[in-house]
Amino acid sequence: MKKLTKALEKLGIVNVAQIYRNLTPAQLIEYALTKGEGVLSSTGALVVTTGKYTGRSPKDKYIVDTLGIHNKIAWGNVNKPIEKEKFDSIYNKLIAYLQNREIFVFDGMAGADPACRKKFRIINERASQNLFIHQLLIRPTEEELNDYGKADFTIIAAPGFKCNARIDGINSSAAIIIDYEAKIGIICGTEYAGEIKKSVFSIMNFVMPEINVLPMHCSANMDHKTGETAVFFGLSGTGKTTLSTDPNRKLIGDDEHGWSDHSIFNFEGGCYAKCINLDPEHEPDIYNAIKFGSLVENVVMNPKNREFDFYDKSLTENTRVGYPINHIKNAQIPGIGGIPSVVIFLTADAFGVLPPVSRLSKDAAIYHFVTGFTSKLAGTERGITEPQPTFSTCFGEPFMPLDPLIYAEMLGKKIELHNTKVFLINTGWSGGPYGVGNRMNLKYTRAMVTAALNGDLDEVEYKHDEIFNVEIPQYCPNVPNELLNPIDTWANKEAYSAAAKKLAKMFRENFATKYPNMPEHIVNAGPMDFE
Repeated sequence: MKKLTKALEKLGIVNVAQIYRNLTPAQLIEYALTKGEGVLSSTGALVVTTGKYTGRSPKDKYIVDTLGIHNKIAWGNVNKPIEKEKFDSIYNKLIAYLQNREIFVFDGMAGADPACRKKFRIINERASQNLFIHQLLIRPTEEELNDYGKADFTIIAAPGFKCNARIDGINSSAAIIIDYEAKIGIICGTEYAGEIKKSVFSIMNFVMPEINVLPMHCSANMDHKTGETAVFFGLSGTGKTTLSTDPNRKLIGDDEHGWSDHSIFNFEGGCYAKCINLDPEHEPDIYNAIKFGSLVENVVMNPKNREFDFYDKSLTENTRVGYPINHIKNAQIPGIGGIPSVVIFLTADAFGVLPPVSRLSKDAAIYHFVTGFTSKLAGTERGITEPQPTFSTCFGEPFMPLDPLIYAEMLGKKIELHNTKVFLINTGWSGGPYGVGNRMNLKYTRAMVTAALNGDLDEVEYKHDEIFNVEIPQYCPNVPNELLNPIDTWANKEAYSAAAKKLAKMFRENFATKYPNMPEHIVNAGPMDFE
């Protein structure tokens, strides 16, 4: 404890009322209940509400612009700079706020592979948030904790401290700021625990390329018998969690991974799953993981019987649960797998024009990795009357601080070196756009994923798609042939062609605007120009 006290003193934290370090989940839950931070559900999970912020606050996220890191960051609307002086001013006020308060410290790690692991010290004002990060990061053994030493990065989360936007020169009372040079992150004014998790992820995405590890916003699983590993990229609503959770395969992790020279490894030791419309029949693993030790955010609960109503979105649609990965029966522990033999990009195309499964060349894989496409549905947001494309760099734009070309080149080299197969799978619409066609049957999508993983698509005949510049298999086990070529599913072929060319144009315009310096061979691997 003396070493910890000295480390805290270096941060300016010198007069706290009490320091609680690496408490057990039971102890943290007891403190949280005592302090009125939450209540217990009938399953024993700690249930909290997060007030004004029920999701991430991207407009309040900043990177400290210092000489040492200025030329490394891809500055823009996502990676916004803040001057060192402003950060120091906010930081000093935060430290003053913490004086004479109890603080909860979790010393954990990110990176299941010990050769690539980073140590994170998380300092929390709230026991409930300390429980969350205790379950989400990798928990040290007693021996590792005794030999913990100096943390690689420190994150301080104090939702009770509110910034003054006018005086502090920021957007609101909340602030999520990382100083990569000082190796410190602060989270103020927001009770949403996901900000802690994603701050760790952002830091890992900054440091991992320095040791030739590709950081990825993806899920990963492996074959029970052969150990063959696969990774799944996909934005919200594409089926990433559903499709990577397979009873016949072990789950390495659901969200954040690194691809090193010898492994795929989970950054985390837990999962942070959405709860909206959670159904025990369709997602039994997540449903059954909500038990003692889990932290549930913003799920409406009956106060009498303390049962959840997962369909109630009155607080938010972004209802969440955080739990240790060992709450999943078929979890791979530690979260390490071999070099992936298959990479799958998932997209939910509401235009109904992308093939349900297609094979990508190395250059096309880089193109779609950088593009990170899915689509919003008509009616999901005010003013959206037809499907709208969504492009998120590397399938995780808010958390990627470096130039996208760095991540793209790393992926290309690893695919080429290991002869990894890459497929694009559309879990969206077929036979027409949203409102006209039908959502792809999950049974068929699972069959396509299984065929890609098992090698059943290696020797079949392929047809080149001249609009999207991909290769479409003409046969897939347990999938009707008439579904494989999207034009065949449309009654009006001319309407299909017009819709496909419209989406292809959106791809090209997005790529030209966001990645003007991408090599020509990558640009040419994307959808074709018919103008």
